[in-house]
Amino acid sequence: MKKTVLNAGHRQSGARMVDFGGWEMPLHYGSQIEEHHAVRRDAGMFDVSHMCAVDVAGRDAGTFLRRLLANNVDRLKVPGKALYSAMLNEAGGVIDDLIVYYLDDRSYRVVVNAGTAEKDLDWMAARRDQWQLAVHITPRREGAGALAMIAVQGPNARRKVWQVLPECRAASEALKPFFAAVVGDHFIASTGYTGEDGYEITLPAAQADRLWQALAAAGVRPCGLGARDTLRLEAGMNLYGQDMDETVSPLDAGLAWTVDLVSPRDFVGKAALLARPQQVRFLGLVLLDRGVLRAHQPVHTTHGDGEITSGSFSPTMQQSIALARLPLAVTLGDAVQVAIRDKRLAARVVKPPFVRNGHILV
Repeated sequence: MKKTVLNAGHRQSGARMVDFGGWEMPLHYGSQIEEHHAVRRDAGMFDVSHMCAVDVAGRDAGTFLRRLLANNVDRLKVPGKALYSAMLNEAGGVIDDLIVYYLDDRSYRVVVNAGTAEKDLDWMAARRDQWQLAVHITPRREGAGALAMIAVQGPNARRKVWQVLPECRAASEALKPFFAAVVGDHFIASTGYTGEDGYEITLPAAQADRLWQALAAAGVRPCGLGARDTLRLEAGMNLYGQDMDETVSPLDAGLAWTVDLVSPRDFVGKAALLARPQQVRFLGLVLLDRGVLRAHQPVHTTHGDGEITSGSFSPTMQQSIALARLPLAVTLGDAVQVAIRDKRLAARVVKPPFVRNGHILV
């Protein structure tokens, strides 16, 4: 398995390590539930260095991303502004979901998922060559330019980051969601995958361990993939490989808001999306009976059957919750049944997110 620059530190901290998309990553450091609550109530941090930062630069960088992504990078006009988008294949399936940051008209940073990075890079290079565009695509994982990423999330995350990196406060304090600021070697983005306030900090890999240790000394709790998954599920955020993949349209994965079908701009997969409109609704479920919702469990409704894509017990709500693809006729508040082993358990249809900024919303 591949290892991040923080791997040795995770092991020294007693983390339980697991295989995640070919990377050896911490699942938890003793208590997944306590790590979850730390992010909702205080501040926690995640090693997300397995994610791949890709610099896209050159004369045709903007043109390249306009044709490559389902969302429209023309919306990015201010340096540091970020955009969430799907990258599609010709059939309209999701190759990956990613974040793109605008630096200037010739320079962007794209952050892609760990398990899909090689596939993504191959796809991007092939499209660049096909379109004969002047674009340099540079992954920042290895060598002297290697980068690491640490996500610090929670209601006290900003304050604790400023305690450790006081020189970054002036540039990062006023950041609105989905913006980034460059402060020396640090790329500080007001993004995250937990539904809480905080930053995702990208920095030279050689500096990552020092920052991790300083954040821990400031009271930021190390958190693993287990808490990250329950936090993102409560926040109603998709996980690639579960909630969507190359066989699933973004319209059927609750990502229609990230797809620009209005402007005359063409992009890979647009024709397929126009030819095959939304087929299902992507909604939330709250289990009313005792049990635990999991991926692939069938959901029975009066309008036909659906399927759970992600499910777990919510530590914040103390109930089992899920994301599911359901028939188009299903509406919010509908009573449905989830097949768990040989039982059918009652659930209610809700609109995600379930929890944001520490507040239960459903």
